[in-house]
This record gives sequence, structure tokens and C-alpha cells, in this order.
Amino acid sequence: MTDMRFAVEGNHVYLTFEFFTGSAAGQNMVTIATQAICDYIRQNAPVQPRYSFVEANLSGDKKASALSFLGVRGKKVVAEVNLSSSIVQHVLRAVPEMMVNYWRMSAMGGVMSGTIGVHGHYANGLAALFIACGQDAACVAESSVGITRMELTEEGGLYAAVSLPNVIVGTVGGGTGLPSQQACLAALGLAGPDHAEAFAEVCAGLALAGELSIIAALSAHEFTRAHSRRARGRQPGHHDSTSAQS
Repeated sequence: MTDMRFAVEGNHVYLTFEFFTGSAAGQNMVTIATQAICDYIRQNAPVQPRYSFVEANLSGDKKASALSFLGVRGKKVVAEVNLSSSIVQHVLRAVPEMMVNYWRMSAMGGVMSGTIGVHGHYANGLAALFIACGQDAACVAESSVGITRMELTEEGGLYAAVSLPNVIVGTVGGGTGLPSQQACLAALGLAGPDHAEAFAEVCAGLALAGELSIIAALSAHEFTRAHSRRARGRQPGHHDSTSAQS
């Protein structure tokens, strides 16, 4: 354990314990360690609590919350990129200025709707990556809290950044030892100890790529058309040259 905090609400006391979990995401080991601490407190407290629970919903585990946005329960990671106007136009088929305009309007929309953080769809990419690499898929809820930001560069290109303050990942323990998931981590060169931080960086890079893709599509009015072309409303068994090549 590295730290402990407490909060008092009426006749309830909430204790928050902080642990360093190394290369593991650590939910199970933290639960077991916290239970041991709580048992010790109950056995030695001069005033006995009437009841206690190992989890009382203050940790933010598996939920998007202000806590997961402001604090770091897992790993905080940032990814950023500078793209020339030429790359944006020829690869993303969009215009930097319109992508920034879209980002500005969507950021305000996020504020108006009360979202925690402002981004397009971190959860899409993180859910796929978490399942493939043996992470706790439920932790996507808090891991996908964050901020996307876009600006025009002085050269007329695009600066884009994503900040994810609470990525819950590990490269040992849990589902990372399953055969397929272990193979996926090995393919990334990130299986085993001492790779959790690098894996968190992969999460941020994936989130950044997803944001660039969706914002480019929305700002260039390709978003709806892409959904229509990619299997929406097709009859079972129907194939064409586009779907066969995708």
C-alpha cells in the first residue's frame, strides 16, 4: 500500500487505499489486500464498527466518474501528432480547418450534454483491444474517460492530442495468460512483466487514430455514407466487390 485517505459522511467513514500493482492491472490483488486491511482494522479498532464492506462505490471501479477524470487510478497517458495539410487531405480526405471546427463544436456539445471528458469514441477501440489482449472489458467504462483536442498548426496542418487519465491495463495476471490473448500481447511485443506502461501507450495511440478517423469522416460528411456502405441494411448472404475486399 502506498497511501490511504478517508472521507466522513454522517456516521459512515469511507477509506480509500492506494496500491502499486506493477505490471498487473491489479483489481483482484487490490481487493484481497484491502480485505486484509479491513479485517485488521475491525479486529484492532477501539470502537468497533457496526458493519463494513470491502467496496462502497467510491473507488470509481468500472464506472465513468469525475474521480476517474481528475485522478489516476490506472495509468495516465497522452498521445499527440502533427499532420500536414497534405496528409490530412490525401489520407483522411478531410480539411484541417473543418476538422478543428468540428472538434470545437463537438467539445461544446459534450459540455452541454454533461459528459465526463470530451471525445468521440474511445470506447470503440479500447473495447476491441481489451478483449483481444486479455484486459478486464468492464474497465473500458473508466478507461475511456478523457479529452481529445485539435488545433491548426502555423503551417496550416493539424495538431491532435488525446489525454486518457485512467487507463486500467496490465500485461500479467488475469486474462493476459489465456492462449489467444497471450498471443496478441506477444505479437505487440508486450507480453509479460515490465510492459504495462507501453501497453497503455498503445491504448492512447489507438484512441488517437480512432478520433482522427471519425472526426475526419464527420467533418467531410462521409460518416453516414460510410455506415450505409459497410453492411448496414444488407440482406444475409449478399456480397459485392466492396465487402469482399474490406
